[in-house]
Amino acid sequence: MQTLLDVILPVFLVIGFGYVAVWRGYFPVSGIDGVMKFTQNFAIPCLLFQAIAKLDLSTSFDPRLMASFYGGAAISFALGIFGARALFKRDWEDCVAIGFCCLFSNSILLGLPITERAYGTSALAGNFAIVSFHAPFCYGLGITVMEFVRNRGQSGLTLVRNVSAAMFRNALVLAILAGFAVNLLGLSMPTVLDDALSMMVRAALPAALFALGGVLIQYRPEGDLRAIGMVCAIALLVHPALVWIFGSALNLPQDAFRSGVLTAAMAPGFNAYIFANMYGRARRVAASSVLMATASSILTIWVWLSLLG
Repeated sequence: MQTLLDVILPVFLVIGFGYVAVWRGYFPVSGIDGVMKFTQNFAIPCLLFQAIAKLDLSTSFDPRLMASFYGGAAISFALGIFGARALFKRDWEDCVAIGFCCLFSNSILLGLPITERAYGTSALAGNFAIVSFHAPFCYGLGITVMEFVRNRGQSGLTLVRNVSAAMFRNALVLAILAGFAVNLLGLSMPTVLDDALSMMVRAALPAALFALGGVLIQYRPEGDLRAIGMVCAIALLVHPALVWIFGSALNLPQDAFRSGVLTAAMAPGFNAYIFANMYGRARRVAASSVLMATASSILTIWVWLSLLG
């Protein structure tokens, strides 16, 4: 119970503030859209750029962590796609969008603050290692499969062009690539630039959590409840269980193991809806899954934290 009170509830209370502020009319929807654009396009890219630019790549990037997390993510993606097809007879394009909801954990807005509150800032190296590949991996996989499904029979060059165009319009991907460039080239940032980035970073997570609450109220759960339930089960239970199994088999160190399982246990991120909206497919399932899984994860994260110790 103490874990629930000390670690999980403060994060979800900030989300709740945003939800209530929009619900009661204290904060306009247009304002929430602006805050979300600020965090997604500026503040969080600054956070990722700064973290990856300073990350000790030799110690943080454990291939066993990457294999455990992304192996579980890819399996969850496949389960979502084929589950939607076999159980609910959805079109293949819908199936890919539903599968993306099972693939894309909310690694930044929920994963970072909950891991930090549970185990301290020093435990975040594994989280940042996962996050640095998260958007490129998930968008790369999701866009590739969707474009393949949508453009069956077209040339491989068209597929590569469509995937590349979508990837390199994403601010998170660009920030991650820039962070790697600075890190690998051994460049040092001027103090004034680093201080400015730090100011942006301090605003990133609280503002993003508040905006997430304001966004969620716009997407009330309706219809497709069985598909939404499948997404919640895969995202909150199957993915972290797979990471637990793979991480145990590969003898992951404790900090990396905790980062992998906890990040996998997060609800689908808002990017699940962005992906569905980008293609105009399964938008109601995606939006409702983000809302219902985020609410349900209060209890499931508590369970996973209890198991992790």
